[in-house]
Amino acid sequence: MLVSIHKQLLTTLLFFLVGVSVNAQVISLQQCLDSAKAHNRMLQVARNNTLIGTEKHKEATANLIPKITINADYKYFFDLPTQLMPLSTFNPNAPVGQFKEAQFGVPHNIGANVQLTMPLYNPQIYGAIQTTKVAQELSQLQYQKSEEQVYVEISNLYYNAQIINKQLEFVDSNITNSERLLKNMKLLKVQQMAKGSDVGKIELQLAQLQTQKLTANGKLLQLLNALKFNMGMDLSKQLEVDRNISLIQETEYKTNNPIDITIANTQQKLALTELQNSKRSRLPSLSLIGSYGTTGFGYDTKPNDFLKFFPVNFAGVQLSYPIFAGTVTLRKINQKKLELKNSEIQKSIATEQNNIQIQNATIQKDIAKQSISTTQLQISQAQTIYNQVLLQQKQGLATLTDVLLADTALREAQQNYVTAMVDYLKADLELKKATGNILINK
Repeated sequence: MLVSIHKQLLTTLLFFLVGVSVNAQVISLQQCLDSAKAHNRMLQVARNNTLIGTEKHKEATANLIPKITINADYKYFFDLPTQLMPLSTFNPNAPVGQFKEAQFGVPHNIGANVQLTMPLYNPQIYGAIQTTKVAQELSQLQYQKSEEQVYVEISNLYYNAQIINKQLEFVDSNITNSERLLKNMKLLKVQQMAKGSDVGKIELQLAQLQTQKLTANGKLLQLLNALKFNMGMDLSKQLEVDRNISLIQETEYKTNNPIDITIANTQQKLALTELQNSKRSRLPSLSLIGSYGTTGFGYDTKPNDFLKFFPVNFAGVQLSYPIFAGTVTLRKINQKKLELKNSEIQKSIATEQNNIQIQNATIQKDIAKQSISTTQLQISQAQTIYNQVLLQQKQGLATLTDVLLADTALREAQQNYVTAMVDYLKADLELKKATGNILINK
């Protein structure tokens, strides 16, 4: 009964998988990476951030371009400005120290001009240009970092899908073995050479294998969905990974600057630039200024009403020199010095961690490579032993326990092989990342 239920569930899933694989496109790892580079949304965001960094640098550079503004204003004075004038202005004999109020101007005042401002030397503008240039480099490195993360993620998903396909091959082989064993046990039971409990044990084992296959197929579908998502592919489209697992050819990866260390170097460069800019903010700035305009005065009481305009034009230079900013600049400089020290420490940490990663990945890869060769031989030997014990059991020369022990040894060898493959592919990927070869050798 238990076997029948599992067969029904497995048949349902296999029907779906067969329908998928009929129209599924077998896609290579490189094709997955190419699709992700064009359609992955995380990379699209990273590319936009790079463009934002470029625009910020252009914005900082644009501050060197002359600025032209048009200004216009109109004022109506309900009360004209009042000024005190010495009384001697009106009466030469008036005593010193006495004043007379006087209102100047007319109620209507109109002003319009075109102003030009152009920095001749401004340390803050030049500092911003330098800072945004380094920030632009950092955003480009962040894009490479995102691209590397996508590469690692897709590679892991692809390798895991290949491993599950290999596990399914082993499960199918084990199901075939169990079905042969179950057939033998049923014949022996008919001949009263085996117990009903012995048949039950094999049926239970077969049900467990079918459950294992059902679970593995479910995991495979999940991995393929995750792979399609990272590729930017529609989830309704069908694909299948290459079932042949090709071990990475022995390559001595040349150590390049890993992206993490390059980012740490650039962050240190950015901190140094910001520190220099804080120090330069104490320097004077010089600008060219100019104005071309007119001023109008009007009086609206008859019979003396009038509206007259007079030109107001000038050109000159303006010097601005900060003398004292309340120790604000000093505090900023101290902050930037501490940030620079932190960036140096982070760079040192990243370098040491990278060296450790290279050593660990190299060791793990060598061990996994040896394990793959060993486990392949073990699988071959375990399969041979299982076939021999199964034949002996059919002839009455071996017990069911002997067969189950041989079957367990075969499964352990298969699992050890799968584990070694996972360790090898994972170690190779980590080694490529630690040596800075992810984007070079993809």
